[in-house]
Amino acid sequence: MSELVALDLPAGPAFVDALRAAWDRGDAVFPLDQRLPAPAVERLFEALRPTVVVDADGAHRLPGGITADATDALVVATSGTTGDPKGVVLSHDAVRASALATSSRLDVDPGRDRWLACLPLAHIGGLAVVTRSMITGTPCTVLERFDPAAVEQAARSGATLVSLVATALGRTDTSGFRTVLLGGAAPPGGLAPNVVTTYGMTETGSGVVYDGRVVDGAEVRIDTSGPDATGPDATGPDPMGPGRGVGEVLVRGPMVFHHYRDGTDPRREGGWFATGDAGRLEEDGTLQVFGRIAEVVVTGGEKVWPAAVEEVLSGHPGVAEVAVWKRADPEWGDRVVAWVVPAAGVAPPTLEELRSQVSGQLAPWAAPRELEFVGSLPRTPSGKVRRTELA
Repeated sequence: MSELVALDLPAGPAFVDALRAAWDRGDAVFPLDQRLPAPAVERLFEALRPTVVVDADGAHRLPGGITADATDALVVATSGTTGDPKGVVLSHDAVRASALATSSRLDVDPGRDRWLACLPLAHIGGLAVVTRSMITGTPCTVLERFDPAAVEQAARSGATLVSLVATALGRTDTSGFRTVLLGGAAPPGGLAPNVVTTYGMTETGSGVVYDGRVVDGAEVRIDTSGPDATGPDATGPDPMGPGRGVGEVLVRGPMVFHHYRDGTDPRREGGWFATGDAGRLEEDGTLQVFGRIAEVVVTGGEKVWPAAVEEVLSGHPGVAEVAVWKRADPEWGDRVVAWVVPAAGVAPPTLEELRSQVSGQLAPWAAPRELEFVGSLPRTPSGKVRRTELA
């Protein structure tokens, strides 16, 4: 058996060295988010039970820890948008498969490319940048935290590849990078040619779909047997016909995890992992993801996927950021509400403008019936909107 080493270190060379040293010893690593308050850290330690913690003062053995399997490489806490986070166990084979698949899709050349890691390393979107670098031998610059000026300087200093979330992208000039991976939440409109949208999660070892197309080695299918499958969605009746409609996105492949830290394995027969996201495979084979099945808004008996509405609304010049969610309505059951961070230097949008924009591209019932202006949106560290915190 192996140790499970909690790395309580800031992002940077010391973190990378500690990760490499743990792997060289045959141990697994649990990256701890240093931004968490003490009670949250205690809950994580109780749930994941690491055996050793490495911090600025060295390595310390923890009482009550549980060892890891020799095949385990990482234990990554999920973002925990609902309930307590789980520890996703990724094997060395899974981490390697993910690194090679992404590098192949992006045509990464260790001789000419350099990764920039600037997202939190406690989450797979940031951590996977480091592990790709280690596995493929591609140079990597690791920033302690996201800073737009530092990101832009890294590009001028030779970094060619970076992974960002939408909020960070909107604050940074990324024209100096060859490729920008964008994940964590629904992408905004008007993306630059060097931006590649990604779909994946902790359980899939990071991105498995790039610009709608599945990476080599992974498979995606749509389960249209559930209650939320095939039928009206935010774009109207499903044009794909029976059996090619909207349903739950299922993923399998060598980069997909095998179990959680508590030993449970939620995969279905054949190794398929049910993501909890609603999507559709288009005729050309690309995947379109509508959002979390649990987040669908039912208004007047029609389904509205918030991510689809957000994508349309983000194209309005007066919208800097937008989140779509619901409020109870005595007539409609739920009404669609848009929370908007207004863009600076531009007249803020009116509700009528936003409704017209949505109705012109999606179904009329997807148009928001209420508009709220806010200074910021509640988000997880990986950039996902915490819809349940929208009041």
